Amino acid sequence: MSTTRRPSRWSKRTLTAQALGKIDPQTKAVVPPIHISTTYIRDPDNQYSSGFVYGRPDNETIREAEAVLAMWEDASAAMLFGSGMAAATSVFLALEPGDHVVAPTVMYWALRNWLLEDAKRWGLEIELVDTADPAAVRAAVRPGKTKLVWAETPSNPLWTIADLSALAEIAHAAGARLAVDSTAATPVLSRPLTFGADIVMHAATKALNGHSDVVAGALCAREDDAFWQRIARNRKMLGAVLGPFEAYLLMRGMRTLDLRVRTASATALDLAQRFANHPNVMDVLYPGLPSHPQHALAAKQMTGGFGHMLSIRARGGEASAVATAAGVSLWKRATSLGGVESLIEHRASIEGPGTPCPPDLLRLSAGIEDPDDLFADLDHALRRAHGG
Repeated sequence: MSTTRRPSRWSKRTLTAQALGKIDPQTKAVVPPIHISTTYIRDPDNQYSSGFVYGRPDNETIREAEAVLAMWEDASAAMLFGSGMAAATSVFLALEPGDHVVAPTVMYWALRNWLLEDAKRWGLEIELVDTADPAAVRAAVRPGKTKLVWAETPSNPLWTIADLSALAEIAHAAGARLAVDSTAATPVLSRPLTFGADIVMHAATKALNGHSDVVAGALCAREDDAFWQRIARNRKMLGAVLGPFEAYLLMRGMRTLDLRVRTASATALDLAQRFANHPNVMDVLYPGLPSHPQHALAAKQMTGGFGHMLSIRARGGEASAVATAAGVSLWKRATSLGGVESLIEHRASIEGPGTPCPPDLLRLSAGIEDPDDLFADLDHALRRAHGG
């Protein structure tokens, strides 16, 4: 678990590109080596002066990647996990049986399903509300009983925006913590801790890594307090830590995080603007559009772009949406987001019964390809789906 804070002299982009400037002391390599040892030598007095005991709770390669992420989020500490789900569920499992949790109705579907189907077996009381509506959250929290408010912004796959400052105020007034899934925004565009959040979660599989070859999760904390230490114990005892090779690949991906996110966000905005007037598109869901009902709030909370994710609702309903996804050649029909390649998905088919996702919706993850090529490919598929 890293507790490294960012030096103040250089920008986050610069520090990330150089992995905080660390040079291997033995070889002077600019790329730190992968530390794969699972065990470490004890001192003659049976202590561990190196700070490392065993591979399950800790690893130097993991610490290095955590330090970069903590720097990005202006966090006191960061932890990496074997997946985004491992990171997210570790927060909930650090609560006490009987605790009340407020979570979004629109959120990552796997976590939503876990909360509704599994969390109750751990004694948690889960209440889903529209976390984009502060009044709904205020009405749902129970002072002294609610211990966690979970938000996701922008929300997947409708891309609504939660008012983080308002939610932090509501949560803290009730004696609860605010945790935010900021996967879609990434720390390049939004840092929830600066708006009062207590914990930030990332599915690091996505844009943090950016190359669709690592499954990982991350948590960042505003304070390294007793609750954070319970999460750390969960990671240690349940064996949920990320592997060193995956941490190495994640570090490699994060070196270009700023460039990738800004490029993909610019592409997403360009596509959103073009498809907003497309004859075969009923609606475009993207917080970067002035027509988005929470555009002003998104502009306040997100700096340098509005993210690489958008959704379009196809005219002609579900059949048209499915036919459009089937008709692309450059876009890839695959589940995930945040990679250098652009992905398209008929989301309702994936989430199944009970999904809040409209059946005519296609979720788009913009990559770093030429936006003209991406538009042309999807435009052709939309027109073909309508017999054009």
